[in-house]
Amino acid sequence: MGIRKEKTLVIATKNRGKMREFSRALAGLGFEFLSLHDFPDLGPIVEDGSTFLENACKKATAAARYSKLPALADDSGLEVDYLGGAPGVLSARFAGRDGDDEANNSKLLHLLSGVPYRERRARFRCALAVATPEDLLVTAEGFLEGYIGLEPRGKGGFGYDPLFVVPEYNCTLAETELETKNRISHRGRALEQLRGRLQELSVALGWDRCESV
Repeated sequence: MGIRKEKTLVIATKNRGKMREFSRALAGLGFEFLSLHDFPDLGPIVEDGSTFLENACKKATAAARYSKLPALADDSGLEVDYLGGAPGVLSARFAGRDGDDEANNSKLLHLLSGVPYRERRARFRCALAVATPEDLLVTAEGFLEGYIGLEPRGKGGFGYDPLFVVPEYNCTLAETELETKNRISHRGRALEQLRGRLQELSVALGWDRCESV
């Protein structure tokens, strides 16, 4: 039996780390997941919004229209109080190259050089949007408070995870077990909100298992 189109969800990313997180977080809901690697002819989606939510909606809508399937997109990033909220929506390209985690982390540590730990307050923020080809849209947001560490710690995660210290656990997100990270992270909290809002899509798409989300 082929994949039921209405149970297929495009996760609008080429980032394999995000793909793993989203597919695990949404496991058990009956979806078949695709990524933007499955649509190589879809050109880059310019993320020129002034907020994370604007960018997430733009990406989800573009992916849904192109694939003719429901699409989930996120825009997320780091806000550091000492830097006036930077890097913010520029988190992925903070050092100039999109997705260069090592360069982004190095730049952040350089800008915070000599800043005491207590003044390195920061938060991860995530905006999620699910769009249908018919432009029905549902959204959710989540955040996680913490501090920027003095040096990278941990081998897990991606992005700024090795620098982001979660005080309640006294470890970085890169040191946190994946199950715990998915539960407490900004994406995990946004996904939990989103799961409760998928009922809106069930009416339009006939998702037969939305009662269980």
